[in-house]
Amino acid sequence: MQDEQRTIDTAAQAVVDLGNQLAERDQEADMGDIADGLLSGAVHYWLYTRQPCEDPRCPDCAQLRTAEWRMQLLQQLVEEMARSSDYFESPGDMTPGNA
Repeated sequence: MQDEQRTIDTAAQAVVDLGNQLAERDQEADMGDIADGLLSGAVHYWLYTRQPCEDPRCPDCAQLRTAEWRMQLLQQLVEEMARSSDYFESPGDMTPGNA
């Protein structure tokens, strides 16, 4: 499990580093556009790596068997990652504590 988490952390840091490099290279670029592009690439790669095998009874692929199930899994993962991010809540958020 530690090796798996290390791989995840390394990949995440590589994406952040790439975003910073792209922003430094093109200072006119909108950082949100860069982030959208990185997210798009990450989603495409995630979907590519989550294609179920051809065995309809494969237990490892059970939750990946349909596009909708993959989408649900992806949405759960994104929400979990977003909520654990240091940037999830912002001082500029319109929440009751900041009104």
